[in-house]
Amino acid sequence: MASESNTTTDHDEIRKWAEAHSGKPAVVRGTDSSNTSGILRIDFPGGAGEDELEHIEWDDWFERFDQENLAFLYQQQKADGSHSTFFKLVSR
Repeated sequence: MASESNTTTDHDEIRKWAEAHSGKPAVVRGTDSSNTSGILRIDFPGGAGEDELEHIEWDDWFERFDQENLAFLYQQQKADGSHSTFFKLVSR
């Protein structure tokens, strides 16, 4: 079975995918400065965790997502058919 990726800018689609995998919106700690809003991430259980990531509200996450003109590339499942939490933020 091949792994497929999708790209979207739809907030509901992104949020549903992330929450289906227990992901929470976050930014990388220490990347916030006066002219940038921090590197966006989604924190999944067993991932980098709160030492490296700071959780933020979905509204804030999507505001930054749109300001930076990003799109969300994600994988529904791995080649073996198991669920995937692979995603990447790319330029629109």
